Amino acid sequence: MDFTTTEAQRDLAALTRDIVARYSTDDVQRQLDSRPDGIDRALWGVLGTSGVLSAATPNSVGGDGFGVLEAASIAVELGRGIAAVPYVAHWTAVSAIARFGTDEQRHEWAAPAALGSSILTVALDEDDTVSARETATGWTLSGTMTCVDSAPIADGIVVAAVDGVYLLRPSDPGVAVTSQHGVDNRSIGELELTSVAVDSVRRLAESAAAQQVRAWLTLLTCAYQVGVLEESLAVTANYARERVQFGKPIGSFQAVAQRLADAYIDVKGARLTMWKAAWAVSAGRDADDDVAVAKFWAADAGHRVAHTLVHVHGGVGLDRDHPVHRYFLAAKRAEFAYGAATSTLRRLGAALAAVPA
Repeated sequence: MDFTTTEAQRDLAALTRDIVARYSTDDVQRQLDSRPDGIDRALWGVLGTSGVLSAATPNSVGGDGFGVLEAASIAVELGRGIAAVPYVAHWTAVSAIARFGTDEQRHEWAAPAALGSSILTVALDEDDTVSARETATGWTLSGTMTCVDSAPIADGIVVAAVDGVYLLRPSDPGVAVTSQHGVDNRSIGELELTSVAVDSVRRLAESAAAQQVRAWLTLLTCAYQVGVLEESLAVTANYARERVQFGKPIGSFQAVAQRLADAYIDVKGARLTMWKAAWAVSAGRDADDDVAVAKFWAADAGHRVAHTLVHVHGGVGLDRDHPVHRYFLAAKRAEFAYGAATSTLRRLGAALAAVPA
């Protein structure tokens, strides 16, 4: 296992960080807080024209051919700036179509999305809530999924049903998308499918492909969380150095110093496990357990670091006029996305128990 980042990773991370710093300012994010979709379309456009969106997508859909390691590097920097863009779900959807789709599907769905001219998202089904009934002309999809990332703003949705993965448009007959309120103001929605008829042109892959799609989606969520947590720790440490109480910086108090030290270990753990999982996925290994471990750390460490952020900042941490609260909300969203700490541990435990002694 090699933790050394590639030149492409470093360059893309630097470019993404620069763009986010210039375009995703505190004033811009204040404006987004009052918008119903919570998406920074201006930043999304710049990420598209700069080549960031297409960098980690395959050549087969017009991308630069880099992969999941580069995508993770981009996601870390987006998390560092709590960028309000749907990169994680979008990249996953584009990569799924590039990997499993036909040439026609790549051309119609993935190629425009790789350049950022359309937005794709992914709707995954853990509890078999979406059924696919085979008909003479194809399949009929029915069911409901909640908290689908970016569903209200998506032009296309990769939907994982019981027996396969399908491509849907929000405008398709029988498809209904309703905006939902999450922990922050970012775009999520309920996807309701009522006897949606699809043919073979809209069938992307067999149900087994959903496992790979989930691994990508979970991994990039962990990468985004790493960026959120790293910046949260940096902001909190700076505040502890500057905030003076009883004639001393609060960072010199033992209780505060211990909280920051614990947060440092948590951030390192989240980062280590995320990159280990990213390397395993990139190498084509069986990475399910690695991704689950990374998600546990993103959730469990994310919870502790987010609360340390607020506690050390005191009243400022609860002030909605201060940017700190956005990092707390971003960390909480990533904590519960695609598996909270307890459910992830249970899944890992079941996998370990299934291994022959």
